[in-house]
Amino acid sequence: MRAVVQRVASANVTVDGKLISEIGKGLLIFHGVAHEDTSADLDYLTNKVANLRVFEDDDGKMNLSLLEIGGEALVVSQFTLYGDCRKGRRPSFIDAAPPEEAEALYQEFIQALSNTGISVKAGIFQAMMDVKLVNDGPVTILLDSSKLF
Repeated sequence: MRAVVQRVASANVTVDGKLISEIGKGLLIFHGVAHEDTSADLDYLTNKVANLRVFEDDDGKMNLSLLEIGGEALVVSQFTLYGDCRKGRRPSFIDAAPPEEAEALYQEFIQALSNTGISVKAGIFQAMMDVKLVNDGPVTILLDSSKLF
């Protein structure tokens, strides 16, 4: 399971010009699922995102987590996080989970993150979405439950 986590001042998702979800200060999380991902991957990513210390404390150091600042999360499904571009010019997505498996783990991730006490909003699985954000920092972190990076 992978995530691209961006610290944001605000973010929103629209589909066909209709606002679907929006958050204020918090994290925009692009979420991808591999075909071999399990509940252990889900637990790892949930814990990492909820407790990732990327918000500044009173001294200006990144010491605070989303939980500690009471921030929000916007989770957007993105199978392209498993795009493999090592050969050729077109990405291969063979490592990405099939939609039925990916959607189940995507929904479980949203619920698990919400269960930590974080206010969680989401995009629409498999929809063509417009995502707008005001990146705060910018701060962008890559997470992988297989710990490849």
